[in-house]
Amino acid sequence: MPDPSAHIQSLDDALSIRWNTRVYELQASGIEVTVLSLGEAFFELPINAADRALRSGLHYSHSRGLSLLRQQLAADYHGLAVDPEREIIVTAGSKVAIYMALLTMLDPGDEVIIPEPAWVSYTEQVRLAHGVPISVPYDVPVVGWERFVTPRTRAIVVNSPNNPRGNVLGTEDWAVLHDLAERRGLYLLSDEAYSLFLPGGARFVSGADGDPEKHHTVICNSISKNFGMSGWRIGYVIAAAPFLDQLLKAQQHIITCAPTPLLMYVAEHYQELKQAAVPQIRTVMHRRADIVEAMDHIGIAHLSGDSTFYVFASTAPSSLSSHEFCVRLLEQHAIAAVPGIGYGCSCDRFIRISIGTESYERMVVALDEIRSLAETTALVAA
Repeated sequence: MPDPSAHIQSLDDALSIRWNTRVYELQASGIEVTVLSLGEAFFELPINAADRALRSGLHYSHSRGLSLLRQQLAADYHGLAVDPEREIIVTAGSKVAIYMALLTMLDPGDEVIIPEPAWVSYTEQVRLAHGVPISVPYDVPVVGWERFVTPRTRAIVVNSPNNPRGNVLGTEDWAVLHDLAERRGLYLLSDEAYSLFLPGGARFVSGADGDPEKHHTVICNSISKNFGMSGWRIGYVIAAAPFLDQLLKAQQHIITCAPTPLLMYVAEHYQELKQAAVPQIRTVMHRRADIVEAMDHIGIAHLSGDSTFYVFASTAPSSLSSHEFCVRLLEQHAIAAVPGIGYGCSCDRFIRISIGTESYERMVVALDEIRSLAETTALVAA
């Protein structure tokens, strides 16, 4: 068999998926694992009468997505005016939405600025689109991102709320970015997949709040995340009509359309599913706050943030790399977390902890083990 392309061989696999594959293998062998690595929240959802959608959804749907679902998503997007016919495309998950947006933005060699900590697939998707990822260390504030702009820069990827940090960009941050995008002719690719996972009473500021005509802002979001339906793989893109007319070509050639029966079910039960998810999101956000308090109490440092169902925890004072730390955590203590190195080179002394899958009590036990491992692997002063 001929060798695969050098281009695809040059890519890294998805670290979070690789780590969860280890978890599945251990569980299959009968080992009980405390799972702090999964990028999802486990919800109880009213999935009823799916057989009708399965029977009726045997064929292709519109490649932009079912009209009824587009109408509901457009009407429900954080106060943003969205034309459901021209300014939204439903995709098979937000991951492919981001990739197709990058394909639509980039020519070979174009640079994309990616602030760290960065979700594990951004850099590799840029490379898949023959672009060049430019990483920004996690401690550089938004006002400092312009230092990384060059004549080859085409876009900035913004993830708010951030996976894994949990911080959210506010109006002032977005004003800086919109000014930069206008002056330098850049796209802002705003990944808003966790837009419902904010603490109670907080208002989500979308990237398009400061660019309502969507002159340079492209939004990707996810029903998979916000409704706790990760296995159904439903995401969407919101952007100006001329941009989406071009992105639609990629959708048609890569996947044709998202799975019709799943789109039908969500379209017909959209409000019911959202009403079931929202109170469970509140529960998760309360648990996140409680976990952060517990971490503060026992001395586990973490990057600031109050949203999403992740915490980016420091492994200090351990001398181990994040990968070595997570290997020991899993092999010696049956606790799965994701190494921070997957989120950028500046993040190798952190691990991502998800609080969407385990009870508070099991997580507190796991935190004690994490702190203990950090202390027992610290360098001893001579």
